[in-house]
Amino acid sequence: MKAYLSLVKFSHTVFALPFAIIGFFLATHHFNYRFEPILLLLVIACMVFARSAAMAFNRLVDRDIDLANPRTAGREIPSGVISPKSAQLFVLANCLLFCLTTYFINPLCFYLSPIALAVVLGYSYSKRFTSLCHFVLGVGLALAPIGAFLAVSERFELLPVLFGLLVLLWVSGFDIIYSLQDQGFDKENSLYSVPSWLGTKGALSLAKILHLFVAIILFYIGWSAGFGLFYLLGALLFTALLFYQHRIVGKGDLSRLNLAFFTTNGVASVIFAIFFLLEVLL
Repeated sequence: MKAYLSLVKFSHTVFALPFAIIGFFLATHHFNYRFEPILLLLVIACMVFARSAAMAFNRLVDRDIDLANPRTAGREIPSGVISPKSAQLFVLANCLLFCLTTYFINPLCFYLSPIALAVVLGYSYSKRFTSLCHFVLGVGLALAPIGAFLAVSERFELLPVLFGLLVLLWVSGFDIIYSLQDQGFDKENSLYSVPSWLGTKGALSLAKILHLFVAIILFYIGWSAGFGLFYLLGALLFTALLFYQHRIVGKGDLSRLNLAFFTTNGVASVIFAIFFLLEVLL
């Protein structure tokens, strides 16, 4: 169990899961759809199954690349802790469980489930042909607030789509920063990424621009939806942590990259979700 949790980096669920919860309560407490606890549990289960399938699939298709990269050679599949066949079965099981769970949510989510899986699984191949692979990852996580909203409402609205766009730009930006550590390896092995395309300075500049737009969208949502003090405080804290990570990495200083990538972004998403819930519940 410990090996599989490490395989899918279960702790990283903290990035997208808070925004799925935001999408759910946006529907129930801002658009006044009925709150059903069992439905919330099903949404959380969908998040866990989809993300587990995506991460395990990524490790599976990248096992030869990971083996060649000193930074990732110790991962579960290249190191032999988990066999490729076991990983395949794990991916298949999570895909089936994801689709089955959406069946019990509503017909729209069930019909859209193969598309969602295609996006989150397809990311694993994107680094082989486009430097925009970070944005493919962003699209995958952006489905969290939109999908959770659809689970409740069965209809599209602008606000959850804006939250999805926010997640897309946020995730793309911090994934660009994270990929700086593999810049040399990507160039040597004909893999695509923004750092290998634009260099360190260009990659950091693009990440800053993306996160600037995140802040703009964040405050636009608050203004357009008429959210109050709790939302504003959450947005200010999220934005502050967002740009704090850029101070951490500085001009390409990767010595504290894990702090910038994991801790700062994880804390930012959880804090914002808490203040959002305070806003809509109180």
